[in-house]
Formats: sequence, structure tokens, C-alpha cells
Amino acid sequence: MGLFDDFSQFFEDRLEEFLQNNPHLELQALEEQLRKQEEDTLRLIAELQRQEKKLEQDILSTAQEVKRWHNRVEKAQTAKRLDLVQAAQEREAYFLRQGNQQWGQMQGCKQRIQKGKELYHQIKKRREEVRAKAAQAEATRYAAKNERRWETDGWNQTSSYNFGNSSDPLEAQFKSLETDEELEKMKRNMGK
Repeated sequence: MGLFDDFSQFFEDRLEEFLQNNPHLELQALEEQLRKQEEDTLRLIAELQRQEKKLEQDILSTAQEVKRWHNRVEKAQTAKRLDLVQAAQEREAYFLRQGNQQWGQMQGCKQRIQKGKELYHQIKKRREEVRAKAAQAEATRYAAKNERRWETDGWNQTSSYNFGNSSDPLEAQFKSLETDEELEKMKRNMGK
């Protein structure tokens, strides 16, 4: 096992070193992990909401039973059947206890849904922060890469341009721009 552990540790160290040298990739991995947590949290919230709906249905069903047995208690009292009164009262009390338990479960479910939503918003906010950092790191990396290219392309190369030459495209573009500006100025002066 020692060789396998050493081998595993070697790869973990290389991966960590690679990610430290490429922070944008580490941020992308973190963003992906947060995205997965977001999805898992949404699935949990959906499951809790299904449980809440089922508990609501169970509570309504239990409430119907309480009502049914309460009516039976009254019928037995009206009929002066004390043996049935006591049995109906016990059944009504059973459904009341069951309803109270279901109500408590539903309240607990609602609290877990609320906490799940808060967690989802925290994860989403954190993911947006990581995404912004990743974009900033990518922009910094891009700027550094372009800066190096500018240094090598702009300063270290010898110029093959003949600036006095009339075939210089940049010179031609500026002459066209300057000519257009002069024409505009002349048109304005003539309009006065």
C-alpha cells in the first residue's frame, strides 16, 4: 500500500502545483464544483417541496377523519350510546395526535426548504464571485500574454516600413481621413 499511497500523493502534489501555476483553471474547477452544489441544492429543495405537498394532503385527510369521528361522537351522544361515545372519542383523539405530528413534520419541512433556499442563494452568490474572479484572472492572463507579444512584436522587430513611401497603408488611411475632415470643414464654411 505504501507505494500506491506515494504514487497517489505524487499525483496530488503535481495537480496542486499545476493548479497553483494556472489559477484560472483552479477557479474554473471551483466554479464547476459550486455549479454542482447549486444543482444538488435545487434537487433537495424540490424533494422537500414534494414532501411538503404530501404532508399537506395527509393533514387534510387526517382533518377529514377528525371531523368524521367528531360527528360520530355527537351521534353516539345523541343516541345515548356511551360505549360508542368513548370509542369514537378515542379514535378522534388518535387522529388529532396524528394531525399534530403531521403538522410538526410539515413545519420542519418548511424550515428545511427555507434553509435550502438560503443555502442556494449563498452558493449562487459565491459562484458569481468565483466566475468574476475567473474572468478577471483570464483578462489578466490575456493582457499579460498580449503585453509580452507587444513587447516582442513591436519593439524587438526591425521595421520594414518605408515611412516616406506613398504605398504605406496607414499613411493612406490618415490622408483619407484628413481629406474628409477638410471637405466637411469647407462644406460648413460654404453653408454660412
